[in-house]
Amino acid sequence: MEEYERHQRIWRFLYALVHRWLCRKFNLTHEDLHVEGPVLLISNHVNAWDPLLVAMSLRDKQVYYVASEHIFRWGVVSRLLEWLVAPIPRRKASLGTDTVKACLRHLRAGHSVCIFAEGEQCWDGLSQPVFPATGKLAKSSGATLVTFRLEGAYLSKPRWGRGVRRGAVHGAPVRVYPPEELKGMSAEEVDAAIDRDIAENAWQRQRERRVVYRGKRMAEGLERALWLCPQCEKIGTLRTKDDRLFCACGFETRFSPTGFFEPARPFETIADWDAWQKDRLRTLPTGAEDRLFSDENIRLTRISAGHKEEILGSGALVQYGDRLCCAGRAFPLHEVSSMAVVQTHLLLLSYQGEYYELRTDGGANLRKYCEFWKGR
Repeated sequence: MEEYERHQRIWRFLYALVHRWLCRKFNLTHEDLHVEGPVLLISNHVNAWDPLLVAMSLRDKQVYYVASEHIFRWGVVSRLLEWLVAPIPRRKASLGTDTVKACLRHLRAGHSVCIFAEGEQCWDGLSQPVFPATGKLAKSSGATLVTFRLEGAYLSKPRWGRGVRRGAVHGAPVRVYPPEELKGMSAEEVDAAIDRDIAENAWQRQRERRVVYRGKRMAEGLERALWLCPQCEKIGTLRTKDDRLFCACGFETRFSPTGFFEPARPFETIADWDAWQKDRLRTLPTGAEDRLFSDENIRLTRISAGHKEEILGSGALVQYGDRLCCAGRAFPLHEVSSMAVVQTHLLLLSYQGEYYELRTDGGANLRKYCEFWKGR
């Protein structure tokens, strides 16, 4: 109880400290949440700043956020975060059973919890379905379920981008589901309701409103989301500078302040391009001898209990048709149980009961490895 009271005091102080600054930085407007008792708050996830953007609607309610496990490996910074806000660890590329149990303990103790149940920030401006276990968690928690949607946040700080672009962001609760209402719904119905409530399509919204997002080097970093040139169809040849995305083959396009490509051919949006490149990835061969793509200077680390790291080596990360190889180790794709990208520079995977991290410090596109595995 003493720890919980400390977190409440810290939250009141932090809110007063950052509210005005954050609203100015993102041109954020928000609607406040007023619900008594513990809540399970589920929001869409489009931006690295999402926990703070959501929190601006929670003036009177301190919540515990589920956060990626990697932030617990930052030494002194991790210990400070745990003391200040006690985030709930979630191992990406894992089943997340321990995370669910921790959420339930908080909710049943009368605390509130916020989950970004899509699992990761979106790359393309489109919401993804929530984890299938989300509805079951909401029903069993005994807490009020609140769905929340951030609008305009994707283009204000795209996952792949550098710096904040000032345009317009709005955050608001969508629906409140009391425990009594949840009891009358199946877990699948709760999942469907959450998906419907938090769904956000950045491109549909931009076609309707044409909000201008101002920033510097607008296209830089896009090669961390897009890996396939639409002209020569080579993997890993895209480069960016300022607001331009280009390839050595002569292809070039401009990323405009409204988020659309100019010219709008062959793709108008990142989502269009992303859907095309994923389809092309599924047509690649899957034989043991097929070397498909690779990146240099990747570090391989094994993560064990207590967030302990064991560096296993570094070198080229190579995608073959049937396996992923790095630092003298091979990971057959059919034995990799889960895989995920964190931020833009960490690829996490679960293999034969162990948990591994592949890290790039040179801007390699790690997304293509995860998407190739998903498509097998």
